[in-house]
Amino acid sequence: MGQKLHIAGWIGIGALAGTLATFSLHSTARNTVAPLPLEEIQQLAAVYGLIKSDYVESVDDKKLISDAISGMVSGLDPHSQYFDKNSFKEFREGTTGRFVGVGIEITQEDGLIRIVSPIEGSPADRAGLMTNDLITKIDDTAVKGLSLTEAVKRMRGQPRTDVVLTIFRKDENRTFTVKITREEIKTRSVKGEVIEPGYAWVRLSQFQDRTVEDFVNKINEIYTKEPNLKGLVLDLRNDPGGLLDAAVAISAAFLPANVKVVSTDGQLPESKATYTTKAADYTSKRLASVLAGDPLRRLPEALKKVPLVVLVNEGSASASEIVAGALQDHKRATIMGSQTFGKGSVQTVRPLGPDTGIKLTTALYYTPSGRSIQAKGIEPDIALDETAEGSPFASLRVREADLHKHLGTEDDPEETARKEKEREAAIKRLEEENKANEGQPARRLPQFGSPEDFQLQQALNQLKGLPVQVAKAKEEKEAAPAQAEPGK
Repeated sequence: MGQKLHIAGWIGIGALAGTLATFSLHSTARNTVAPLPLEEIQQLAAVYGLIKSDYVESVDDKKLISDAISGMVSGLDPHSQYFDKNSFKEFREGTTGRFVGVGIEITQEDGLIRIVSPIEGSPADRAGLMTNDLITKIDDTAVKGLSLTEAVKRMRGQPRTDVVLTIFRKDENRTFTVKITREEIKTRSVKGEVIEPGYAWVRLSQFQDRTVEDFVNKINEIYTKEPNLKGLVLDLRNDPGGLLDAAVAISAAFLPANVKVVSTDGQLPESKATYTTKAADYTSKRLASVLAGDPLRRLPEALKKVPLVVLVNEGSASASEIVAGALQDHKRATIMGSQTFGKGSVQTVRPLGPDTGIKLTTALYYTPSGRSIQAKGIEPDIALDETAEGSPFASLRVREADLHKHLGTEDDPEETARKEKEREAAIKRLEEENKANEGQPARRLPQFGSPEDFQLQQALNQLKGLPVQVAKAKEEKEAAPAQAEPGK
């Protein structure tokens, strides 16, 4: 059985505070404290004393306490996290979508830092960094052994200062360095356009404070250009999540009045909640100052009825799964693409003081029909490959069920073994392809929203009532019983 991937969390370089976390913010910490287990507390005190007296060098008290809290929280699940002074500041900045850095989203795998994706138009994007590039050094510091927070800290800095990243690109089997000048990054979570007469595409890359307002503006812009819209594609591919309020609002934009969007359940009374399409459920006090009331009032009425396709993939997580699940359960949209990430938990951010806090998993969320998608994901109504040739490397991608200490069902040894076989076969194919194409540029998937975007073209076919090229694996699976019939 292969070793699971250990991922501490996804952190954009100051940008994606909500990545893989549907969360809400609480301004005060809870005062209730459970009874302390005396024997275990004595053991903790004994370890603390031994480190202070016997360790090879003196260790600062604050560091010991901070590391103990961090270990306690991160040991719960992949999405709970302790914020020290610097990381708490970065987290708060993240929900605004503005920061100074190089402009990449990163994750950690077995001590290595992998680029999830460069932010469009950022210094990292202009420098040619690519998804799945591995960062091995930041300036003169080796990445191995650094935490995500430490890596973020080293890549951030003042505007117009330089950082040198050493990159290992697996696809090309080469290591190179790139000097990047830091600048203020303003992430844009909504973009879209009329892609042909009567049909439009709107992409949400994350759910931030301004996502709903930007979405409303984009939809109005589209309807101004194309008043007689016949179909809309809502693109949630690689949308890692973010604010719960924003996910409820985007769902409400398409759904009827007073229907359920999502429900949550946990230990605390406030964790047992139901969110509907009522404005009160997505215009919280925190968002009200940004959105000035109900932003959805400015949407054209036709949006409630326009034929809708939602595109999802393995990178669609958390808040984007809330939207896809709600639209699927209410039969408001056709969900197309591949099975989503499967992060069905909600994190609550609680301060521990003026400049520290924790992000703690406090509830699981459920689609309107009562489905929990934790470690399962949303199954699309129509499965699509990434390209017309298929998705040969899909098995290399990570979902919630692959994360260390994920919440949910027990691991199935047979399923784990099957996945490992598929991954080994995909790695072998990748190595053979690289060898055959040595010296040639690495193959990249087309940009989302471009004319070469295969999945988008299939979504348009669905809206127009034209034939759709479904995933090859799905076709083979459905054809297998028919082929076996004569042998009965």
